[in-house]
Amino acid sequence: MSGTNCSKAFDMAARVMANGNHHQAKSNDKCCYFQMPLHYPRYKKSDYENMPEWQLDCLLNQYGLPIIGDANQKRKFAMGAFLWPSQVE
Repeated sequence: MSGTNCSKAFDMAARVMANGNHHQAKSNDKCCYFQMPLHYPRYKKSDYENMPEWQLDCLLNQYGLPIIGDANQKRKFAMGAFLWPSQVE
């Protein structure tokens, strides 16, 4: 899954917040910049191990990280990117 639905929803939410009016935000507008999400993900190792692939795709897409490989590779990458070393053990 490419995460396009997730990115469209994320882009739409960002434009709504920036505009303050959802009627001004168009769903077919292209975003030409990366905006870091406000919060760092707060998942535990067990959350990543049980997370469905579509959710991993959305999470990685929100942080501008590559969405390549199978679900296990994405899980391993997400855990390496978002978990502190003490949480991985």
